[in-house]
Amino acid sequence: MIERNHTGPRMSQIVKHNGTVYLAGQVGEGDTVADQTRDCLAQVETLLAEAGSSTEQMLQVIIWLADMADFDEMNAVWDAWVPSGHSPVRACGEAKLAAPKYRVEIIVTAAC
Repeated sequence: MIERNHTGPRMSQIVKHNGTVYLAGQVGEGDTVADQTRDCLAQVETLLAEAGSSTEQMLQVIIWLADMADFDEMNAVWDAWVPSGHSPVRACGEAKLAAPKYRVEIIVTAAC
């Protein structure tokens, strides 16, 4: 069975299937990459909780940065946030994001 939450005509924010939760890419508000990263991660926490999961159950995270020059700034927030001993597999790359104001997008897959 597939369960979809916060579904619109283009996408769902949460899809659950066979004990796995998939989150849509989350973007954040703020003037800096650090601010946007914190906002993204807060949204991830909220969506994971809604799906019956948590940051300790993350399996994979994909992070897109508008500019890899922001890698260290994003990582400073990430490193303080990710639960010790529960780091997921992770990839980070550079991509042109949906709107020029976005500097980071985070995509999470977790167990539930």
